[in-house]
Amino acid sequence: MPDLHRTATELFLKTSTTLHRRLIDVTAGKLGTRFKNMPTLTLTTTGRRTGKPHTVVLTVPIVDGPRYLIVASRGGDEISPAWFHNLSANPSVEVSFQHGPSQPMTARVLPAAEREARWPQILQAYPGYATYQNRTTRVIPVVELSPRSDH
Repeated sequence: MPDLHRTATELFLKTSTTLHRRLIDVTAGKLGTRFKNMPTLTLTTTGRRTGKPHTVVLTVPIVDGPRYLIVASRGGDEISPAWFHNLSANPSVEVSFQHGPSQPMTARVLPAAEREARWPQILQAYPGYATYQNRTTRVIPVVELSPRSDH
């Protein structure tokens, strides 16, 4: 028997990201480039099993110059989002920040000490991440996206 909660969560996440991407595209970025008082970006990863591109819309709690920190919370679910698994397998990604031009970037999962140092800033940007962390036993990963020329 399939896990109905996981199936419903997957359907909700896929539907909401598709609708969010369409809103951004249809309004040429006039709507949808901020969510929960944070800027958004579209992240395109390469599927670790399919090799096909997958694009999601994510919030950006920290903009650090040309770098962005994103949080693999999945709302506090026990499993990390698919995009996190994809960029862990292949850190070469494409990013469009607030409906700007797409640029090649490299994803790097922050090591524990660096994650802990940045976590208070992330919570300042969106306190809801604390609720997500409390919902799960996993340590929610934080990912830095950097322009590829920086590496």
